[in-house]
Amino acid sequence: MASSDKLRIGFVPEHFSTPLYFAQKHFGLDAELIPFPSGTGHMITSLRSREIDIGIGLTEGWVAGLGKEGQEGDGGYKIVGTYVETPLCWAISTGAKRDINSIADLKDGKIGVSRIGSGSYVMGFVLADQQGWLSSPSTQPFEFIPLQTFEKLRNAVNDSTADFFMWEHFTSKRYYDNGEIKRIGEIYTPWSSWKIVASTGIKGGDTRLEELFEKLDKGVRYFGGNKEEAVKYISTKLDYSEADAREWMKTVKFTSGTKGVDVGVIEKTVDTLKKAGVLGEEGMKPEEMITTKREM
Repeated sequence: MASSDKLRIGFVPEHFSTPLYFAQKHFGLDAELIPFPSGTGHMITSLRSREIDIGIGLTEGWVAGLGKEGQEGDGGYKIVGTYVETPLCWAISTGAKRDINSIADLKDGKIGVSRIGSGSYVMGFVLADQQGWLSSPSTQPFEFIPLQTFEKLRNAVNDSTADFFMWEHFTSKRYYDNGEIKRIGEIYTPWSSWKIVASTGIKGGDTRLEELFEKLDKGVRYFGGNKEEAVKYISTKLDYSEADAREWMKTVKFTSGTKGVDVGVIEKTVDTLKKAGVLGEEGMKPEEMITTKREM
């Protein structure tokens, strides 16, 4: 691909995408924004097939993808930037009328995930590890049911295809409020939640990548200074109430500089995923997963 072509940027069409939207709307980010409602695992597939150039998604999904697939070859992408500094709150949900009322009821159950290798899949192992349900690193703590989309996950816990699933808290909350699903707990990532990755087809010094960091930084700053515009966008163009949009904005902290990655965050993620049995000892090392270390 010629460096003059537009970057194809994969993103999850949720509230976290607002600074990216502002970067294009207000600061002329010259890129094609491609929504991936099924999340990070789907973006990994598209990066490897060169259908997109950039992905903005969950730290644990990117790290697990490289840690598992990076032993042979380059993994198809590298982590190039940081997007959100705060951890992600994953809500744990079941069907509204299911006789499942606590995390303890989930042991040996069926977990709905968007894709194998996605954030919702990886966090299943983290949950099992926290609960002491992993008898060995190779244990499958649940039966994993890949269901692609958030809507299919909600349907699955109501028709008993799956017993539970995990998805971001505020994205789930609307469906607690309308009685479609039931919340039985939550789990926070032990790391900052969103990173930016680039296809290994994007070479160092590509001016489009530098422009992305510059425009995204401006979008983040605009988000911080224009809360009402952000609330209006989230509550009219995305699947959130105005009240939930305002509440979420109190909890999130986007990075002040998107370029580069704190290798310590990646090391912590790798260590946790090894402990949870998602990754083994072989595979790409944390410093091999990133292109630019962040100056701390």
